[in-house]
Amino acid sequence: MTNENAVEREAGAQFNLSVMSDDFAEVILSALDAVDAKKVWMKTDDVATAATGSIADVFDVVKAIYLNASKTGLHVEMSGNIVLGGCNTGEDENDKNEVRLNDETSRRISQKAGCRFSIYPLGETGYIEKITKSVEKLPDYGVEVSMVPFATRIDGEVNDIFEALEATFTEIQETSEHVVMPFTISCNSPSNR
Repeated sequence: MTNENAVEREAGAQFNLSVMSDDFAEVILSALDAVDAKKVWMKTDDVATAATGSIADVFDVVKAIYLNASKTGLHVEMSGNIVLGGCNTGEDENDKNEVRLNDETSRRISQKAGCRFSIYPLGETGYIEKITKSVEKLPDYGVEVSMVPFATRIDGEVNDIFEALEATFTEIQETSEHVVMPFTISCNSPSNR
């Protein structure tokens, strides 16, 4: 799924985790504490959480945080951006190996969700064709794909959704200096599609 180049390049994520419950703070803090983040630099403040590290490590940590919050059965939403190039801040302790510290635990959590995302290879001509080719591969990851205004929607298991997002990001970054992927993922929502 990921290639050697993806492991070596540093990515960054900034996201908000929203839990629709009175005990939202406890759920969010518990999800953050449950994740092994030693291979990324991570900081949480009153507005958002930011993480930097290899592409694989950033996706591993972001997915694990979301899954640990979502396993409560509460309506949980995460919105953010994953970026490559630009203004990442912080330092990671990535040892450049491909071991995903949270993968085994994340794979044991089964959670269905819906996700909307877009991906932008910045400063490129012909980017629409590049994006279209990547989006056409999404069903290969076991997710349902549909087009929605200004984005692509994918539905399925959270592990499959994040695998599809990472594969798309990884493919686009192979030939792009700067990439931005805004996303929103939601599970256990009381509303219908």
